[in-house]
Amino acid sequence: MQGATGPVNGYVAKNTSVGSKSNTPIQEIPQSVSVIGRQEIDDRGAQKVDEALRYTAGVFTQPFGTDSDTNWLFIRGFDATQTGIYQDGLQNQSFSFGAFFIDSFNLERIEVLKGAASVLYGGSNPGGIVNYVSKHPDGERIRYLETGINDAGNAYLGFDIGDRASSSVDYRVSGRIAGGETYSDFQDGFRGTISPTIAWHDDQTRLTVLANYTHIDENHNGGSFLPYYGTVKPASFGRIRRDANFTEPGLDDYRREQGSIGYQLEHEVNSGLTLRQNVRFGAAEIGETQLYGDGYDNTTFGEPWLKRVYFEHDTDVKQFLVDNQAELRFSTAAVNHTLLAGVDYKYFNIDQVQSAGQYNGALDATATPINVTNPVYGVPQFPLLAYLNQDLTQEQIGVYLQEQMRFGGGWIVTLNGRYDWVRTDADNGPDGYPAFPDAPDVKSNASQASGRAGIGYTFDNGLTPYASVATFFNPLVGTVQGGSLFVPETGEQYEVGVKYVPRFFDGIFTAALFDLTRENVATAIAPNVFLQTGEVNSRGIELEAKANLTESLKVTAAFTAYDIKVKKDENPAIVGKQPFVVPEVLASASFDYKFRGNALNGIIVGGGVRYIGSSFADQINTLKVPDVTLIDAKIGYDFGNWGVDLNVSNLFDENYVASCQGEKVCAYGEGRVVLLKTHVTW
Repeated sequence: MQGATGPVNGYVAKNTSVGSKSNTPIQEIPQSVSVIGRQEIDDRGAQKVDEALRYTAGVFTQPFGTDSDTNWLFIRGFDATQTGIYQDGLQNQSFSFGAFFIDSFNLERIEVLKGAASVLYGGSNPGGIVNYVSKHPDGERIRYLETGINDAGNAYLGFDIGDRASSSVDYRVSGRIAGGETYSDFQDGFRGTISPTIAWHDDQTRLTVLANYTHIDENHNGGSFLPYYGTVKPASFGRIRRDANFTEPGLDDYRREQGSIGYQLEHEVNSGLTLRQNVRFGAAEIGETQLYGDGYDNTTFGEPWLKRVYFEHDTDVKQFLVDNQAELRFSTAAVNHTLLAGVDYKYFNIDQVQSAGQYNGALDATATPINVTNPVYGVPQFPLLAYLNQDLTQEQIGVYLQEQMRFGGGWIVTLNGRYDWVRTDADNGPDGYPAFPDAPDVKSNASQASGRAGIGYTFDNGLTPYASVATFFNPLVGTVQGGSLFVPETGEQYEVGVKYVPRFFDGIFTAALFDLTRENVATAIAPNVFLQTGEVNSRGIELEAKANLTESLKVTAAFTAYDIKVKKDENPAIVGKQPFVVPEVLASASFDYKFRGNALNGIIVGGGVRYIGSSFADQINTLKVPDVTLIDAKIGYDFGNWGVDLNVSNLFDENYVASCQGEKVCAYGEGRVVLLKTHVTW
């Protein structure tokens, strides 16, 4: 059986653990799954996870344009950025500005499980999760060096070294340093990451220790937090420049120090019973100072003055996670069973202070305005005062059971049950902002059951139709009107689909129809005042194809169409409307071809087309963000042990808005990026 976490053959992964926590063929998982391997990441020239997922069905990336410190991801219409990111099967939870950033160079594959995932992972994003699979030592000799530079002047150097130290010890270390200017005014910086791993193994046991250190010191980019008129639609002065940056270069700063260490332990007791324990501890210190736009400084669009928010935060994050599993494979009569039982624990702590410039004691116009057509920088700003001083802890314990049954020549039945206990404790210290009274300390306890039932049948020709139903929950952090903490979001998903793994060439094709309802959605009734009365329904279709058609030709295609509607809300005007940000339709296709055995031997050509459908800019659906079609291209040459590639994304430099989160919060999409990179192995 193909490995569930190792290298992917070209573009086609056959097995994964993201949908079952055990090594399972993708067609046997009763939900839609996509896997992007290292070769596909490299062929696209992707430098971040959100770039690597641009061609994945059901996933909308970079809704707020380029963001060098965050991978913004929406799955099936719901934001997965804070509660939908996992690494090696353990959650990288985030809240507010407390998050963990993972450099994609240290990853072997990126996996997407679409839809409800609580039965396996506890509280998580209702639309699905993204699991980062780290590079692991496997005893193979690896000597890989890569360097690149883009047309803005940002350069990097990456390395990946691995080998067998002895008959029972393997090691691997990868990392990257990068720095220079970017496509936005004033933005530059430096970053570095290193991930050493070591594995000890014998005939029955394997222990892999994984560590990481990441450092980032840079300035923020512009292109976001801009008004609808002046970006999507022209204002009286025209449109704001895409590369304009309305921060204060003398004040702007972003700093991150981050580290983690953990292990994966697997022991095969006998041919049927395997025990596993996965553990990780991580900590991060993040601090940033920034000025960003907050709408025009007048009641008409005749004057090009932009209000600004002067913002700063200092955030410390700690997490500890452990997942204990026992997997038993056995047969009874004509049924083959794979039984998985587990207990997992998650600890997440964030200690944060958020501050803003004080102006008349209110969080409005907390910085001096700036002229968007003739900006003047260096004007003194209002003093910063803290409006949030919070130490928040969330703990979760879950017990789960999964039964996979295979019988009758092709039937696959998957049954899951899980129960979780969640405790949240928010200690709020004194702040110095007159408009914000000190918040009281609050605690909450919640418990929730979740389940999944799926059935499928694999025909001899590789076709597997399936159907599943699942429930989920997602613990939220925040308070409702009256001061009590949010209760978890809940909901259910129904999915039917078909997966096809051809017998006559290397490929995988998936099609899924889903109906996903999200309940207990927080609804804002005033600034920082919420009720939990919302309900959103997401229905849609996802189609995806990946194939290694020949040794030389690899192709992908994807199509997504959504019908997302607000079903309940405190504001009756938005009931029946589509939430902003998320487009109605996504489509893409790509290819990569290497010439062999002729005069063009070694030359590689590739490219793709991405279609991002229209979306709404406001909750009542009166302002629309138009659709856009983007072209990517690649040309390269493979010299055997070294190669060179020129990747160009947004080849024709389309000037477009990626999305708006209200009339004052629009973001330009990424313009043309030209990346020249070369690699060598030895």
